[in-house]
Amino acid sequence: QVQLVESGGGLVQPGGSLTLSCVASGALPSVYPMGWYRQAPEKTRELVAYIAANHNNQKTYADSVKDRFTILRDHAKNTLYLVMNNLKPDDTAVYYCNVPLTRAQDYWGAGTMVTVSS
Repeated sequence: QVQLVESGGGLVQPGGSLTLSCVASGALPSVYPMGWYRQAPEKTRELVAYIAANHNNQKTYADSVKDRFTILRDHAKNTLYLVMNNLKPDDTAVYYCNVPLTRAQDYWGAGTMVTVSS
């Protein structure tokens, strides 16, 4: 089993910044992929950013967040970050951390709420 705990969400004004964290623990392999997803009210969950399971740390971003969000990981701390700058009201959502080890071992955190509003 793998446990994921997100933190860092909150209320921020448009144009502001937040950094989300996700700490992974449990039966983790030495290298594994991690990602951030989000789900806005009445919308389906969507990929925000993804970092591959290799030492090159290849990263993928949704078009809507490119040049504003940065995904980072600290291997030693099993921690994933999402640095979010120039936040917009459309970024309001619950943000989830994901570790997809296999189809059967697809782990999710409980989520952290981000609200962008003036």
